[in-house]
Amino acid sequence: MTVNFERLRDDIQALANIGKGEDQGIYRMAFSEDDMRARAWLRERIEEGGLDYFQDGAANVFGRVNTAEDVPSVLIGSHIDTVPCGGHLDGALGVMVGLECLRRIKEENINTRYGLEFVAFSDEEGRFGGPFGSQALCGEINPELIGTTTDLNGIYLTEAMEQHGLDPMEALHARRNRDTVHAYLEMHIEQGPVLDRKRTSIGLVTAFTGLFKWFIRLKGNADHAGTTPMPMRIDALGGLSEFSTEIPRILEENGGENSVATIGKIDLFPGTANTVPGEVEFSLDVRDPSADTLAELALAFRKALSAIARRRNLMFEFDILSELEPVPCDPEIYKTIKQTADSMQLSYLEMPSGAVHDAQIMTRLTRVGMIFVPSKDGRSHSPAEWTHWEDIETGANLTLNSLLTIAEAR
Repeated sequence: MTVNFERLRDDIQALANIGKGEDQGIYRMAFSEDDMRARAWLRERIEEGGLDYFQDGAANVFGRVNTAEDVPSVLIGSHIDTVPCGGHLDGALGVMVGLECLRRIKEENINTRYGLEFVAFSDEEGRFGGPFGSQALCGEINPELIGTTTDLNGIYLTEAMEQHGLDPMEALHARRNRDTVHAYLEMHIEQGPVLDRKRTSIGLVTAFTGLFKWFIRLKGNADHAGTTPMPMRIDALGGLSEFSTEIPRILEENGGENSVATIGKIDLFPGTANTVPGEVEFSLDVRDPSADTLAELALAFRKALSAIARRRNLMFEFDILSELEPVPCDPEIYKTIKQTADSMQLSYLEMPSGAVHDAQIMTRLTRVGMIFVPSKDGRSHSPAEWTHWEDIETGANLTLNSLLTIAEAR
């Protein structure tokens, strides 16, 4: 069975025009005016396709077919919100493919043992911390989180939702019971260069990466740049410089083939041209699909920082910003997707996901499978984001046929 690719392509392009800026980036941040316009457009597509429309308390949008109160559903979807100046496929592709899959099943009058629901989750990109919608569905939010969460501009989540007639506290009632969800399937762009460089159209996701993020401070002395001899300086930036060169060694000795570590943000104090940096603050983001490897990396990074601080007479401290346990995809769902790809004679690469997706959150509720398609040159979260149409069509057809098997088409 195949999707109606012309219709899918038209939908992808139509959604891409909602929130597009002059720089060609998409500015469809969660609960913004353009996000609400996109939701209204999506509702029209759902109803035109003959699907049942539903929106839960977290403002997650659903389209449904073959559902019944006493029958669990297979969910398929992603999100339509974007980062500022984002790309047109991140999240949106999975939602459009989910919509198209259910429309085709409806058009062919195919009955399934399990109900089918496609979902567009709220705020996956984290304007208000995210992934808000999938966390709400899994029952992992509370009144304090709803009432105190703000974006980077100080706007409260409650304020943003109420502005559009939404009751924020209703998100507490978006929780789904395990017995109402049979499985979750998501198709997504890879957001990295692996599939594109290997010229492979399909990635079968084996697991979702775990991570830890630290906020680190190295403290020395802020001295005069002209009067303090080099041997007498206690330069905090020197400590960071040495640590950054240690990262490849630590990954090689303590990590695995999928381990990555990133220093993405640095602040110097006092931050003037004629003063030796007395303090440096920086982030460290470390990811790997193995919990044991992550633990070993955390220990190795702490030891390296401590040794550097001791040698350089620096003070060292860090705060844990976040920790996320790695989780595997469900073996049976993965097997179904793999067998479907084999039956379609597709070439594919088995790979972990290095990014966090709604699918990773949904593993806390149900069995999960995920399919990747390539990102040209590995670009994402930018106007340069692109996936060749033939790769999208291949991924959509694999998703449709996998969905039919998981839902047990009759």
